[in-house]
Amino acid sequence: MVGPLTDLRPGTSPRRPQVPTGTTADLLPTRIRRAVTEVAAAPGAWCPALSPDGASVAYVTDRSGAPRLEVVPLDGGAEAAVLSGPTEEVVSVAWSPDGAWLAYLVSPGGSIRAELHVVRPDGSDSRLVAGEDPRATVFAGGWTGPGSYVCSIADGGPDADVVLVDVATGGHRTLARGGFLTVTSVSADERFVLARRGPRAYRHVVLVDVATGVQRPLIAADAPGGIASEDGRFAPDGRSVLVRASLPGAPFTDRSALVRVELSADGVPGESHVVLSRTDADLDGYVPRADGTVLAVWNREGITELRVHAASDGALVREIPLPEPVLPGWSLSADGTTLVAELTGPRAPRGLFRIPLDDGTPARLPSAPRRPDPRGLVAPVRRSYVAHDGLPLSGWLYTPPGVQGPNRTVVSFHGGPEGQERPDYNPVAQSLVAAGLTVFAPDVRGSGGSGRAFLLADDGPARETSFADVATTVDELVTAGIAAPGRIGAHGWSYGGYLTLVALTRWPDLFAAGVSGAGMSDLRTFFAGTEPWMAAASVTEYGDPVADRELLTALSPITDLQRLTSPVLFAHGDRDTNVPVAESVQAHQVLRALGVPSDLLLLPGEGHTIVGRDHLVELTERITAWFYRWL
Repeated sequence: MVGPLTDLRPGTSPRRPQVPTGTTADLLPTRIRRAVTEVAAAPGAWCPALSPDGASVAYVTDRSGAPRLEVVPLDGGAEAAVLSGPTEEVVSVAWSPDGAWLAYLVSPGGSIRAELHVVRPDGSDSRLVAGEDPRATVFAGGWTGPGSYVCSIADGGPDADVVLVDVATGGHRTLARGGFLTVTSVSADERFVLARRGPRAYRHVVLVDVATGVQRPLIAADAPGGIASEDGRFAPDGRSVLVRASLPGAPFTDRSALVRVELSADGVPGESHVVLSRTDADLDGYVPRADGTVLAVWNREGITELRVHAASDGALVREIPLPEPVLPGWSLSADGTTLVAELTGPRAPRGLFRIPLDDGTPARLPSAPRRPDPRGLVAPVRRSYVAHDGLPLSGWLYTPPGVQGPNRTVVSFHGGPEGQERPDYNPVAQSLVAAGLTVFAPDVRGSGGSGRAFLLADDGPARETSFADVATTVDELVTAGIAAPGRIGAHGWSYGGYLTLVALTRWPDLFAAGVSGAGMSDLRTFFAGTEPWMAAASVTEYGDPVADRELLTALSPITDLQRLTSPVLFAHGDRDTNVPVAESVQAHQVLRALGVPSDLLLLPGEGHTIVGRDHLVELTERITAWFYRWL
């Protein structure tokens, strides 16, 4: 490394305040606590589903304090009706094509598991139709017709089958099996299934013949888009399939695109050609429209661009302005003219908007939850820099108003590791800014949104290279006069919590404090304790738990915890079955035995994602207070 960081040696950091360990939230000044509560308690709405007649919209919202299913007229002419049970933690919702049912996933007890429930739009006839077995996990699919919902179900093992559920009788019919299959589409005659198969970042879409069980790769390895394919759907003509796939290209210039694959009468994939592609953006999603156009959701440097293209040659028909920069979810009306979009921005929690696609002005739905006061929130600025080996990196910089020159700074790592930092609503970053701290949220190699080569650049032994991006990031912040040496913290959730522990152990002199949320401390115990399907999917990321045990040992923070000297707060949902809570508990116990200041916050009833309003406020207060105290 170069720059001011080379001058930091053990013992040269400013003296840390010597205050008793224990609960820290009460150390925050009243004005900061009020700001944190306002930011963290702001409700949101997401996962919109338009009714087939376009008159109503179903969605998930936490306005009650936990995620619930609501339905409301699109024009807001009546109060929203809550259709889920008082203890059901709702994940997603989909409306049946005849409008008679709503299917929604529920996470029981905060676990990573999911159950499939259905309910009538008037709230009657509610029932559990898949996932009753406590070992089973349901993965969302979609409706194939009135009363028939297709999904994928893992029954306690590493594989998942494609299952057709009769919601009226509760009957199940297995359509495809053999590997971990995540269904993306079913043909109108139910003869063929499109399913994504394979481990994380190495998935490809296969076409399954329901009668024979034969699976055929949709795109040949040497065909356009042959690197990987993420999802597919049968085209309206029934004679082809549209696939979102990665295009081969020069290193770190590849992008996801839309590919059309022709099908023979007996369902054999044939020639393929690219329908839509861009060299400066990834394709997040797409919807073919009846008028021969395709609605495309592009991700350009973290910002959503919504465009309509001609399906014949990909020509741009129009670009649709959005009132917020990030669009995570949407539902298209049956006539293809109106989109109900889930939008978010740095000053706006997830909310629902009505977006006319041909003409008109976007409008926020009248039933949307209230927003926090935007005057206390800041908009981040995208900052680009270069890794030690020349690879372009970037991140989003949140600067408190009036701050000029080096400041106390928290480097915040996202989860995944396939996640991506985007200018969306970030309560932790905004709360830290309210406390006067600068926040930088980087996309180190292995992050999404920059093509598949960048995504795979941290797999297995290459993870060491992504670790080096951490030190480069700190060097960039200090050299640019943004961060004050000796007053830098590290924070993250899930994989970000793991990377935080890596940073604190490998560069103990660079970081004065850390917060690890739901992060892995020992990859060996993570593989032993996580859900079987998650373990199988994670082998390509970290290594095989048997064949690569030495690699997992070297990549595990717990191996080097004795090098860590900075205070660490661990936070975890006590019902997490994705990253088991023992990952935080064991690291906390080791640090306490070593005499390193460490606190442990266990959130009762929460899983890998913290969803309860009171717990979100408590967690955000504790994180903010931890860095306010130690930096």
